[in-house]
Amino acid sequence: MANDVQDIARLSEAITTIRKEIAKVIVGQDDIVEELLISLFARGHCLLVGVPGLAKTLLIKTLSEALDLSFNRVQFTPDLMPSDITGTEIIEENMSTGAKEFRFVRGPIFSNIVLADEINRTPPKTQAALLEAMQEHSVTAAGTTYRLDEPFFVLATQNPIEQEGTYPLPEAQLDRFMFMLQLDYPSFDEEVQIVKSTTVLTKNIVTRILKAADIIAFQDLVRRVPVADNVVQYAVRLVHATRPKFTTHDIVKKYCSYGAGPRASQYLILGAKTRAALHGRFSPEIADVKAVAGSVLRHRIVPNFNAEAENVSATDIVKTLVEAV
Repeated sequence: MANDVQDIARLSEAITTIRKEIAKVIVGQDDIVEELLISLFARGHCLLVGVPGLAKTLLIKTLSEALDLSFNRVQFTPDLMPSDITGTEIIEENMSTGAKEFRFVRGPIFSNIVLADEINRTPPKTQAALLEAMQEHSVTAAGTTYRLDEPFFVLATQNPIEQEGTYPLPEAQLDRFMFMLQLDYPSFDEEVQIVKSTTVLTKNIVTRILKAADIIAFQDLVRRVPVADNVVQYAVRLVHATRPKFTTHDIVKKYCSYGAGPRASQYLILGAKTRAALHGRFSPEIADVKAVAGSVLRHRIVPNFNAEAENVSATDIVKTLVEAV
């Protein structure tokens, strides 16, 4: 127990340093950086949604540099095949015997951080190959299972404004992502700073802070963080309130077709535990659950026709519920 308390202090210190390193390259986006780190240490995956040019790709690359992890980027296109992500079997001649044999060539998914850029540009078959690896942390080819490198963290980006030639992720696949993070435009002052720092020759070097073994140890530490019953009950009540069949809240009955499943309750608690640990606290509070609720729930609620007609988004519904529950 005493060791865990010391480890949480070490984790909190490391996170402060990582955020400073990321801030050398990324201006603003503090909440997004925090939620990326929460999902990493909770062993979750993230979907980032934002218009082009908000530095989604740069943010993820900078995070991988600060964490001393291997990084691969896959640009998703309509003609991308599952084997382009997972890897493929090739026939190779053994130079000593002359016999031909199959050899598995690993795809870009064999990396600690995988950036699935514009995931909604590829057909469901290819999306499914990635999502299976996210769930199982392994790839199967020709009957052989290959384990992926740990820690394994998928960050997918999605452009919300271009609908031509896109294949939106089905709800069951969206549910695999712990967080959906919505990136917004920078403020005026932030944009001035971005323009100044990116239009000169000098380039900031990011220092590597944590190695893969440290991250795995901290992920295990987060699982050991105790949670009070009232915090768990609050998280479950909040998720139950999103389900039209069981809720007493008018906004859900009026605007929701379907609510969130049990995985949402699990991720609310994991997110709250991780957030508390990152801030140097040994147990989460209800405020921690509220802080991650928007990112955990917005992609797990299915708004109905009324919501679309009246321009009510899933984020609006979650905000109302967090205040009401």
